[in-house]
Amino acid sequence: MLCLASAPAWAATATTTFAVSATVQATCTVSATAMAFGTYIPTAASTNTSTVSVTCTNTTPYTLGLNAGLNGTVTARAMKSGAVLLNYGLFTDSGHTTNFATLASANGTGSAVVTTVYGQVPAAQYVTPGAYSDTITATVTY
Repeated sequence: MLCLASAPAWAATATTTFAVSATVQATCTVSATAMAFGTYIPTAASTNTSTVSVTCTNTTPYTLGLNAGLNGTVTARAMKSGAVLLNYGLFTDSGHTTNFATLASANGTGSAVVTTVYGQVPAAQYVTPGAYSDTITATVTY
């Protein structure tokens, strides 16, 4: 009978460490919903809302601004059909009293911060019937 000798029990280990690092860059994203006023009847103001969502890295300071659109100024925005303008306003409040140009600075939370934009087409604009539109750009500066 053949007898095998046992292997020596001398297992050893060696360890090391290594550094792991990352730099988080401040970043923000922005998205918005459309604002459709529907059919405008000049005898009454038409209102609607849009929401603008801003997601920034935590504690990143930012401001949110809305431009003048394609046909007016930030205090006198207008939709256009052909050469005809239909005035409207964008506001920070549901009472339509504070024009929305640039909001005060805020800080990112790492989650979406949703801002409501309140729109109003004032009454008594007896313009040519047609489809009116404008494009607003929302800008986050951080």
